[in-house]
Amino acid sequence: MFIQTESTPNPATLKFLPGREVLLEGTADFRDAASAAEASPLAARLFTIPGVTGVFFGYDFITVTKDGPEWQHLKPAILGAIMEHFMSGQPVMSGSANMEQGEDGEEFYDKADEEIVLTIKELLDTRVRPAVAQDGGDITFRGYENGVVFLHMKGACAGCPSSTATLKHGIQNLLRHFVPEVQQVEQVA
Repeated sequence: MFIQTESTPNPATLKFLPGREVLLEGTADFRDAASAAEASPLAARLFTIPGVTGVFFGYDFITVTKDGPEWQHLKPAILGAIMEHFMSGQPVMSGSANMEQGEDGEEFYDKADEEIVLTIKELLDTRVRPAVAQDGGDITFRGYENGVVFLHMKGACAGCPSSTATLKHGIQNLLRHFVPEVQQVEQVA
């Protein structure tokens, strides 16, 4: 099994491409070992590596966030854990696990703004999320209120030094262009 790695705009996060599907649909974001323990055997295995602070699964990639040690020290252990997991035949997610980890926040918006919200979601799904997935992350819609779009950043995007620029200059400008009602974009946890 050959696993490719790619850097991301977030220097604390590295993207691993195992050459196979990781999740068939949705994403899964784990910010600590406790949340991974019951939901994902692979994420739980990765959290046993000292220095791993986050694990994110997309369709065909895994992003791992670290603190402390340099990638040259962590990367071999992470590659080994991913390879061992896939060779074992275990599932990536436990059968009862919710695929959208970290999606516990309800969407909020006024029903009168439903058409605007549908346009925002379509733009996010077709133009923003594919580009963000290339960098090992995901962005999901959380709400819309008084011209402000609230988005949740996951994976490599969470805590990325360039995430503010991505939000303010990239996504905000895109949404303002297509949806004149949008005044600004804010990140929420």
